[in-house]
Amino acid sequence: MWRAVTAYRLVTLLYATGQYAVAYNKFKHPLGAAAYLAFLALWTLLTLGHVGSAERCTKRFLAADLTVALAGILLTPVVDTHQRIIEGATTLPSIWTAGSVLAFAVKGGWRPAAVASTLVGIADLIERGAFSRETIHNVVLVWIASIAIGYVVEVARASERVLARALQIEAATRERERLARDIHDSVLQVLAMVQRRGAEIGGEAEALGRMAGEQEVALRSLVSDSPVPDPRRPDEAAAVRRGRLLAGLRSGAGTSALEAAEAEDSAGASGPADLRPLLTAYGSAQVTVSAPATPVLVSPHAAGEIAAAVGAALDNVTRHVGDAAHAWVLLEDDPDAILVSVRDDGPGIPDGRLADAEREGRLGVAQSIRGRLRDLGGTAELISVPGQGAEVELRVPRDGGAAR
Repeated sequence: MWRAVTAYRLVTLLYATGQYAVAYNKFKHPLGAAAYLAFLALWTLLTLGHVGSAERCTKRFLAADLTVALAGILLTPVVDTHQRIIEGATTLPSIWTAGSVLAFAVKGGWRPAAVASTLVGIADLIERGAFSRETIHNVVLVWIASIAIGYVVEVARASERVLARALQIEAATRERERLARDIHDSVLQVLAMVQRRGAEIGGEAEALGRMAGEQEVALRSLVSDSPVPDPRRPDEAAAVRRGRLLAGLRSGAGTSALEAAEAEDSAGASGPADLRPLLTAYGSAQVTVSAPATPVLVSPHAAGEIAAAVGAALDNVTRHVGDAAHAWVLLEDDPDAILVSVRDDGPGIPDGRLADAEREGRLGVAQSIRGRLRDLGGTAELISVPGQGAEVELRVPRDGGAAR
């Protein structure tokens, strides 16, 4: 908008100068008109910076600019003949005056624009000396146009504020989901393990497990309902690594998950990572992992996220089906996507159970699986048939993290 105001002032300055040049011999005092137009040109050129942004276009400048325009209108009867004015000759600043009113509209909205256009209209009536139809038409046109532009500017600024707020909320929501995934992969799983083991051991351990269960419920409620006020992120690689290690250990991978993760960390994250070792680390007597014979290369971040999602799926199998449940992990490297499926031999998931889990703050599927895949541009689908187990299908497109 400010660039438009600048261009308008320059173009209308040339127009006003041209109008004067054409009617030079018809002016009563052509040198007086020339002096005003020279001042107008100098003023326009020297103040181009003031109409370049809202910060530099101050109220003092707007008042001075409008004064220059009004002075030109009121000076017109002095340097021009009465006959030319009656016949409809333009004022000395001509349509350059509208640029001053437009600056009021862009700077302050429709209210300052209405005041400025009203003052211009009064000056036009004084210059004409009569309420002619043409004069009234021009005054009303400038008044309506300035108010309309000012209103549009106000609506645009309000929309910009709403959009900025929406983007801020979206960023905070994504941060909250990311933190919820990390918490689910680490703290919540440890608390759940302590609760189960405490109940199995009994005695003082049972009381400790009960306390761990209470803290798990409270923490789940916190990560599912509370906003995240601090947008600063911790080290993402470390968070993913912790989640992957805990998920691997919980699914029965033992120290192999630790060894695979440490080997990957020591190799660095500068190049593509092979997804196969991260998934085969989950292999155990209860987990069968099948992968291609050739490397499945993805970005280090995508590798960590996919491995953590698979770990979360296997943890759900252990938690909801039992330690004796068997699971199968299949990794496929298609030309356009990376596909990973996690299937178990459990009883399946009852209809509506996932929705109930999200309402209760259990975010294993919603955040640790679907949330991770969504951030990679992929999808996570859960297929469950009662009595025939459940299967999680993860799909990450090549442009969502796979190395080319």
